[in-house]
Amino acid sequence: MGKKNGPNIGHNKKSLLKNPIEHIDITSFDARKIIDDMGKMSFTSRDTSNAAKIFNEMLSDNNCAIFLTIAGSTSAGGCMKIYSDLVKYNMVDAVVATGASIIDMDFFEALGFNHYRGSQFQDDTELRKNYIDRIYDTYIDEEELQACDKAICDIANSLEPKTYTSREFIKELGKFLKAKAKKKGTLIETAYENNVPIFCPAFTDSSAGFGLVMHQEQNPKKHITIDSIREFRELTEIKLKSKQSGLMMIGGGVPKNFVQDTVVCAELLGKKVDMHKYAVQITVADTRDGACSSSTLKEASSWGKVDVTKEQMVFAEATSVLPLIVSDAYHRNNWKNRTKRNFQKIFK
Repeated sequence: MGKKNGPNIGHNKKSLLKNPIEHIDITSFDARKIIDDMGKMSFTSRDTSNAAKIFNEMLSDNNCAIFLTIAGSTSAGGCMKIYSDLVKYNMVDAVVATGASIIDMDFFEALGFNHYRGSQFQDDTELRKNYIDRIYDTYIDEEELQACDKAICDIANSLEPKTYTSREFIKELGKFLKAKAKKKGTLIETAYENNVPIFCPAFTDSSAGFGLVMHQEQNPKKHITIDSIREFRELTEIKLKSKQSGLMMIGGGVPKNFVQDTVVCAELLGKKVDMHKYAVQITVADTRDGACSSSTLKEASSWGKVDVTKEQMVFAEATSVLPLIVSDAYHRNNWKNRTKRNFQKIFK
């Protein structure tokens, strides 16, 4: 890449961290026409339009509980407000996400920190010298990330030393942010205000893990632990209380499989449940490697997890199509007639 046309790359921390990521507002534009027009096209355009149609069917089906799953770095990449708006406007009833999406990105920004627009062409040695972490073309101040780790430790130190599920601990984070957030309206706080539970089955693979390790080191005899088995039972309980269910999956990984497995778990407990009736997954994973992230929704039906009648895979980078799908749903207004489920309240 020639110098004239190359990216404007900084060489010190201040110049590298000067352009914050701005999170897109799906209420500020109406994507209905473009989604309708994409349905008359081919390839990923038509898949995206069909995914939007299925999501609207979920919203119109008042028997359907909707699970949002989040994997990958879309929260850092500009989709954070989309996720909080999905909760705010009653378009999802429970969230299953990676620990990084919830803690390193959402909670991190709630503390007043930012992610920054950078360049994938930057010298990573230079970034390391400046204590800057890179996610493709997005930068994070490592010192601020460590402040996030410490905040988790401090909150854990303030709580009763016992076993928590990730849902219970994140609820405590929501309570903390309700009182002390420097940035309002993040997913954790919005979910807390709307009784929408958030589950992180791999919770410790994040700043939560670092913070809780510090907490246990400081409190070797009485400390918090995370019970991932009980939270699987809790998520299955939500499935059991839902006549029908739909999945809106961003990326794949553990969140995708965790929520799909609630059907199998319920059956093993001797409970009769339907497969997930609706499912949309947005992913760039290659289907040929046999991985969970890339396994198609039709493949999931062979495991008894997802019905094949209302499903759509969209092979696209999520920040490029998710804003269109959610803006379309917001402006079609089906969410206005949905029953608010308040699943957080079913747990004592």
